Amino acid sequence: MKRNLYFKWLFASALLCMGVGSVTAGGKKTACPEAKNYLYRITLADKDGTPFKIGKPEKYLSVKAIERRKRQGLAVDSTDLPLSPKYVKAIAKAGHRIVGQSKWNNTLLIQGADSAKMEGLISLPFVKEVKKVWRSPDSIAVQERESYASELVLPKSDKAASHYGVADYQIGLLNGKPLHDAGFRGQGITIAVFDGGFMNVDKIPAFQNVRILGTRDFVYPRCADVFTQPDHGTAVLSCIATNQPGMYVGTAPEAEFWLMRCEDVQIESLAEEDFWTMAAEFADSVGVDLISSSLGYTTFDDPSMNHRYAEQNGRVALNSRTASKLASKGIVLVNSAGNLGMGTWKKINFPSDAFDILSVGALSPDKVNARFSSIGPTDDGRIKPDVMSLGNPGQTIDGSGKIAGINGTSFACPILAGMVACLRQALPDLPAKDIVELVRRAGDNYSTPNNIFGYGIPDFYKAYQLGLGGR
Repeated sequence: MKRNLYFKWLFASALLCMGVGSVTAGGKKTACPEAKNYLYRITLADKDGTPFKIGKPEKYLSVKAIERRKRQGLAVDSTDLPLSPKYVKAIAKAGHRIVGQSKWNNTLLIQGADSAKMEGLISLPFVKEVKKVWRSPDSIAVQERESYASELVLPKSDKAASHYGVADYQIGLLNGKPLHDAGFRGQGITIAVFDGGFMNVDKIPAFQNVRILGTRDFVYPRCADVFTQPDHGTAVLSCIATNQPGMYVGTAPEAEFWLMRCEDVQIESLAEEDFWTMAAEFADSVGVDLISSSLGYTTFDDPSMNHRYAEQNGRVALNSRTASKLASKGIVLVNSAGNLGMGTWKKINFPSDAFDILSVGALSPDKVNARFSSIGPTDDGRIKPDVMSLGNPGQTIDGSGKIAGINGTSFACPILAGMVACLRQALPDLPAKDIVELVRRAGDNYSTPNNIFGYGIPDFYKAYQLGLGGR
């Protein structure tokens, strides 16, 4: 959600400003190429007629996805089965363009200009629900690609104090250095980064040694190149992946990455939860071990779509339902708690209300919670956020290729996610739910958790020791 993506310091004051790192041509706008179009979410009643069987997952799951489940002792279930092809064919035959789907939620995302015709699908016996989730805006902002620095330069006020450079404190706060020293730097772990764009990651020299396996765009309309989109994801990725000794070293510099665009920075709509869900299922399909998502949703351009606090139970919002399934697939989700602590909502976002994930709040260097950091509990009374990390500010590399201190839970999230990847490497056979619980148990507030700090600041070397047998 672009309103929640991150905060930046402006001028030399303590003024906080929300932004997404996009670059516009002097605020210019252009007509939307998809004028008078809609997206509808179609929920199917069942998977009747699917030719696939739970006992033969090799027909619809990748080898890596199957191996990850086996390694953690997790069973394939009916949610893994693809949608009923006869239902999908019937929707398409009726003249509807299918632009996405979710097998875990048994939904289709369809696009068209005739809203009445799409809403009429509710009359079909195999359609359970029809819900409008997006309407094309009249105009969109014109974006331009930023120029980038040819080399990484330390800010004048900083000195390369250690191997980690300006990122020294943010890994030190989580006691992550001993894990790195033990050889656990994310090697062999695949991380999916969910965001709204990764501007210049393909050009900035500081990222040239980052292991990027691929990119995908799930936003409709699709963009041609995620590296031309806003730089929020660039800054997020830097917290984990950068490996420039003496200048900036992230928390999992030897991991591999999938970069996934599932956030539309130009509008706010429920369809973004469909995009997020599609990204999560793709991440599963390519064998991802961990997802770092600095995204969250509460309110939308169409107020009738806004979430209510009563829905915050991990089972209502589409992306929250999806997030609650990830651990049962063997994937650890680390999600930013949100930056709404100073607003009227104040609470965490969706999908941070999901079960068996790590939602991350933001700390200042003095270990005080950032005022903007969203709080809990969930509506059903669970402690949130789960844990805390540095995010007021976090040290990042922005779309211009320069080191920048930026405020937001968006950066507390990947800083911590990188350490979870190292823990995952160190304890490869442990189920995802156990990894989540280890991180909570290693928090300095574990014995007295609350809805501001959650279980506190995790000590990742302690989590590793607990995982080795101290449980």
